[in-house]
Amino acid sequence: MQTVTDLGPPWGVAPTRAALGVARATYYRHRPPRLAPAPRPRPARALSPEERQAVRDVLHEPRFMALAPAEVYATLLDEGHYLCSERTLYRVLAAHQAVRERRDQRRHPRYVAPELLATRPNELWSWDITKLLGPTTWTYFYLYVILDVFSRYAVGWMVAPRERASLAERLLDATCSRQGIVPGQLTVHADRGSSMTSKPVALLLADLGVTKTHSRPHVSNDNPYSESQFKTLKYRPEFPERFGSLEHARALCSISSTGTTTSITLWGSGCSRPTTCTPGGRRRSGTGGWPCWPRRLPIIPSASPTAGRGRRRCRPRCGSIRRQRARIPHRPTCL
Repeated sequence: MQTVTDLGPPWGVAPTRAALGVARATYYRHRPPRLAPAPRPRPARALSPEERQAVRDVLHEPRFMALAPAEVYATLLDEGHYLCSERTLYRVLAAHQAVRERRDQRRHPRYVAPELLATRPNELWSWDITKLLGPTTWTYFYLYVILDVFSRYAVGWMVAPRERASLAERLLDATCSRQGIVPGQLTVHADRGSSMTSKPVALLLADLGVTKTHSRPHVSNDNPYSESQFKTLKYRPEFPERFGSLEHARALCSISSTGTTTSITLWGSGCSRPTTCTPGGRRRSGTGGWPCWPRRLPIIPSASPTAGRGRRRCRPRCGSIRRQRARIPHRPTCL
C-alpha cells in the first residue's frame, strides 16, 4: 500500500495498482481516514460582538419593530447612519431566531386519505367496466366485472355491446341475490364513471342496503384492484387483439375466468386461490373469477380503520392459509 501511495502521484494510482496487482477497493480501504475540515476563519471585516449587539438594539427599537430589514437599512441611510449591510441585518436576526413570518399561520394537519377495509369475503366489492376491441375500428364490447377485494374473486361479470346504467343495475342486482347479501353487510366501491354514479344504480344499492363509495375526484389510483385485474386479464397470452363477435368475447372471458381462478395463487392470502377464500371454498371453483395482484403487502390495522397504519407484517409462507386484510382508498358517498 505504501508503494502505491509513493508512486501514485508521478505515475498515477490506477496504473500503479494494476502493475502491483492491488485491487482498487483494497487500496482505498487501507488509506488513512480524512481529517475533519478546518474551521472557517473569521473574516477580518466581521462585526464584533459589541457591534452585533448594537445592531440588535437598533432593530428592536419601537419604530423598527414592524419594518423589514430592507426598510430599516434604507431609513438609516436617509438619516446618515450605516451599521452594516442589509444581508448582515438578516444574519444578526437569524442568529437569534428573529426571522420568521410574523403573522399567525394556521398549521394544516397532514391529510390522510380515507380507506375501506376488507377482513372477510363479501364485505367489500370493487367493480369497473373496461373496453374490449371489436372486429372493426371504433367498435367495442364492454366487460363489467364485480371483484371481491378480500379474495380477488370475480363474484359477477358480464360482456355487453354497450355501457349502460341499466345493465350495471341488473348485474349488481343478480350478483347480490346470488351471493345472499343482507342489508348492512356489503360496501361497493367504484370510480366516478357515468354508470357508477347513475341514479338507477344508486337507488338499487339503497334498496338493497348496500353502502356505495366512489374514488376521489381527479385521483386515478383509488380503484387499484379492479384496474390491476383488468391488466392481468389483458396481458394473458391467449387474449386476442380484437374480438370477432360478442359471443367470442364472452367465451374467452369465461375460459380465462375459470383458468385463472383454479390455477393462480395469491401471495397475500398464504398461497391460496381466489376460490378458496370465498364462501363455499373449492366447491365454487369453475364458476368464474380473476385474481388481482396486490401492489404491496397487506398492512395490519388496529380496531379503527384509520389508526395503526405503517406497521407491516411479513409475507406469509406457502403452507397455511392466512386471511389478509385488504385496503382501498375511497371517497364517502351519502345516499
